[in-house]
Amino acid sequence: MLKRQIASILETSRAHGWVLEPLAKQILAAYDLSVPRSVWEKDLHRAQTAAEVLGFPLVAKVVSPAIMHKSDVCGVEVGVPGAAELAGIFERFSKLDGFDGILLEEMLTGVELIVGAKVDHAFGPVVLLGIGGTGVEIYNDVTIRMAPVDASEVDTMINCLRGKVLLDGFRGGRPVARAALAEMVAGFSHLVMDLQDTVESIDLNPVFCTEECCTVGDARILLKPPHGQSIPAVTR
Repeated sequence: MLKRQIASILETSRAHGWVLEPLAKQILAAYDLSVPRSVWEKDLHRAQTAAEVLGFPLVAKVVSPAIMHKSDVCGVEVGVPGAAELAGIFERFSKLDGFDGILLEEMLTGVELIVGAKVDHAFGPVVLLGIGGTGVEIYNDVTIRMAPVDASEVDTMINCLRGKVLLDGFRGGRPVARAALAEMVAGFSHLVMDLQDTVESIDLNPVFCTEECCTVGDARILLKPPHGQSIPAVTR
């Protein structure tokens, strides 16, 4: 059964068929997946106050149920240096279709990976791990397994990637925390198993991995179209 918080998020997201990023990250955090420190604000003054607490520079993203692909409308700003610049970004975002606030997040660094899942009609939930970021469609370096997976199976998935050298420390780079990555993907696979009756696909891209941890930079959860089914039972 799903936690009440998660079931509520899924239910309120049905109207537009996908889960807004700040809400998607609440779901991930409920499954102990690491997400950035962030705030979601719909008022400029509160956004500026929250930004000072988070600490500049920051990442700013538009939140709108009408905008699934934020980069298509220039709805992401990286390295926002201060309150004045944030005001200009907020003003621009507020003119975008369906504006529902601004998501401010701490800056992340590390090797960029993609972690994803799809509920296949024949095989059920499958999970994907690959080299991510903006080059994911260019390199197409991914490996897929049926869910759920455990940490040892994730380690095998990592070894199947052509770009795994990036994870081992390429040209003097620091190797990523493979144990943390394995734990994240394994935990993610259990999330997918729990949500398989409601979710069509989940994309975490990029996931930033360092020698210490792996953190979800962006998250997209697509819901199955309604066919009379209800959200699974919840726990308190």
